[in-house]
Amino acid sequence: MKERVKEVLERDVNPMLATHGGGCELIRITEDNVVKVKLKGACGGCPGARATLKGFVEQALKSEIPEINRVEDV
Repeated sequence: MKERVKEVLERDVNPMLATHGGGCELIRITEDNVVKVKLKGACGGCPGARATLKGFVEQALKSEIPEINRVEDV
C-alpha cells in the first residue's frame, strides 16, 4: 500500500499543492490503514490546511485506494 499511496501523492496531490507553494509527504501508514502525512511549505501553515487535507488529499487517496480509513496530518 505504501507504494500506491506515494504514487497518488506524486501524481495527483503534490502537483496541485505545488501550485499554491505546498506539498504533502507520506510519514507512515498504520496497521489500521490510517495514512499519516505532513503538509509542507505554504500548506503546512495555511488556515485552510484541514480542509485541504480532508477535502482534497484524503479524497484523492481514498478514490484510488479504498481500503484507506482516513488521512491525518502529523
